[in-house]
Amino acid sequence: MDIVLIGSGNVASHLARVLYAAKHQILQVYSRTIDNAHILAKEVNADSIDELQQIDVQADLYILSIKDDAMAEVVEQMPDVNGLVVHTAGSVSVDVLSRFKNYGVLYPFQTFIKSAELQFDTIPILVEANTTANASLLMRLGNELSKRVLQASSEQRGALHISAVFACNFVNHMYRLGEDVLKESGLPFELLHPLIKETANKVLRMSPSVAQTGPASRNDQQIIQKHLNQLEGQEETQQIYRILTDSIVKHNE
Repeated sequence: MDIVLIGSGNVASHLARVLYAAKHQILQVYSRTIDNAHILAKEVNADSIDELQQIDVQADLYILSIKDDAMAEVVEQMPDVNGLVVHTAGSVSVDVLSRFKNYGVLYPFQTFIKSAELQFDTIPILVEANTTANASLLMRLGNELSKRVLQASSEQRGALHISAVFACNFVNHMYRLGEDVLKESGLPFELLHPLIKETANKVLRMSPSVAQTGPASRNDQQIIQKHLNQLEGQEETQQIYRILTDSIVKHNE
């Protein structure tokens, strides 16, 4: 399949590599910054471009892997193409691509960093398309890349993305706050590594509602208040502690 990749960020980089490894031809990599396009294009033996009007209109597939808030503008500026146009976003409706004859979504559900190695075939891929034929094409492509591919509506992907923000982005921020608390006490973040691993492993074996532990799950107000007192002067962290504690207590009632 001849592919044009629009974007050169974290998701685009991983997709480009796995598609190239699957023997698809990446014709072009577009980025507003030509140096970024060139770096990724060199990896997958593609041409680098920084003008949307330079896009090859004869490709089979166009993958938009760009910031959500730039999607509508980029779509508007793209040339007319007959190939299948897809985006990779979780919270953007498939309808943003409706100016094209063939369009859909290819959403790899994972947190991506360019330099981080990933076992791509374990990453769930969610697809959506404007026709049954296009959905079948995306399912076939998805199955080349991953062991877990399923169709999902824009609404379902939106719910999954919200869930991911709680389970990944917010959790990582909790790690950051925990690191800050440890730094204040002169202790290394590495002390939390075994706890983080065990917590993650537990929710792979059981429901998070069953895995919940800690003073809030016991409604141990004496310890909770002690923690809040110790966080005096760190108003934002103290407020987050209180909000999360109240939420856990409420869900355990």
